[in-house]
Amino acid sequence: MISIKTKSEIERMRQSGQILAEVFEIMEKNIKPGVSTKHLDKLAHDYILSQNATPSFLRYNGFPASICTSVDEYVVHGIPSDSCILQEGMIIGVDVGVNYKGMHTDAARTYAVGKISKEKQQLIEVTKQSFFEGIKYLKDGSRVGDIGARIQRYAEKFGYGVVRDLVGHGVGKCLHEDPSIPNFGREGTGVKLQSGMTIAIEPMINMGDYHVQFDGMWKVWSADRSPSAHYENTVLIKDDGVEILTIKQEDKDVE
Repeated sequence: MISIKTKSEIERMRQSGQILAEVFEIMEKNIKPGVSTKHLDKLAHDYILSQNATPSFLRYNGFPASICTSVDEYVVHGIPSDSCILQEGMIIGVDVGVNYKGMHTDAARTYAVGKISKEKQQLIEVTKQSFFEGIKYLKDGSRVGDIGARIQRYAEKFGYGVVRDLVGHGVGKCLHEDPSIPNFGREGTGVKLQSGMTIAIEPMINMGDYHVQFDGMWKVWSADRSPSAHYENTVLIKDDGVEILTIKQEDKDVE
């Protein structure tokens, strides 16, 4: 069932989104060679709790951590570990959810670990830009397929694979709500978006083929072991556009 948020719920999601954006600032400062992914998880966990919020991911369907840390060929849902030490040249996707007073937001970023190859840097940049291509012209009355078609068209221009087996989703009172938001498809198709809906749009882009493999319950990697990048924001659908809830307020005019 699709949920239209009240003004009060939207305001709590704005607060949640700002906490989440601040987590990413902490991640950016601390992602470097020699750091464990478990250390990043503790930094995020402690900060979220300090803001009178809770990590949405912790114990969600049994997930054992507060953030997902997915390195190189891992697409999503990597589990933080003391034994996973970041190395120069890696890339790492960090996915975070924040529950503030009963309202969730969800977002992800992919970071360079030290100096990375030009190929990996382009993958990160294209994945991020594909999100912004996906929300172009988005407003009340747009279709879900409009998002996926624009993401797919942009990413595939670079020869990248747009993951099919994992998609974005509604978010708000629950971490995952209707509707599903694929990163591929045809414009003018799918669920009609309405003002007051909040959705998580999250391109997952492989440098190689779009196929993925699943490792147990959580970890997902690219089937051809090519590097993968992830970029996600929670957005509010408005009459005349969207509001990105998980970018810091002062940065919104810059994007």
